[in-house]
Amino acid sequence: MTIRNAESKDAEKILDLLKQVLEIHAKIRPDIFVSGTTKYSAEELKELFKDESKPIYVAVDKKDSVLGYAFCQIKEQPSAPFMVPFKSMYIDDLCVDSTCRGQHIGERLFEYVKCQAKKLGCYQVTLHVWSGNDSAEHFYQKMGMKPQKSLLEMVL
Repeated sequence: MTIRNAESKDAEKILDLLKQVLEIHAKIRPDIFVSGTTKYSAEELKELFKDESKPIYVAVDKKDSVLGYAFCQIKEQPSAPFMVPFKSMYIDDLCVDSTCRGQHIGERLFEYVKCQAKKLGCYQVTLHVWSGNDSAEHFYQKMGMKPQKSLLEMVL
C-alpha cells in the first residue's frame, strides 16, 4: 500500500467513499444528513484537488486503486492578543472502504497525515467526531487523540 496526494483519476472512487461516510452520518443524525447524497460533487472534488491548503491523501493498493482517503485542511490560528498563533492540520474526513476495513489502512493514513503536518510545521492535528460514531471515536483515541473541547447542542 502507498499513500499519495489524490489525483483527478481518483475522483470516482473518492465519491463512492464519500457516500459511505455520509451514510454512517445519516444513520446517526438523519435530522442533519441526507441519505443518498455526498459532501462534494465531482466538479467540487476536482477543484479541491488543486487547493494546496486542503490536501487530500489517498491510500492505494499495488494496482493504484483507492482504498481510503483523508481530506485535510491547513488552518492558521488567527493572531489575537489572548491567543498564541499556530498552524494546525484539520482532518475534515477520513474514510477506508468498507470492504478493506481491519487492514490498518486508517492507521496508516492517520500516521501519514501526522507526518505531513509535522513537515508543514503544524502544532497539532485536529478533527471532529459526531456523537454516536463510537467506532470513529474509539479509533481516534487509539491513535492517541484526546478531546480538546466539546460542542453542545439543544435541538428545538
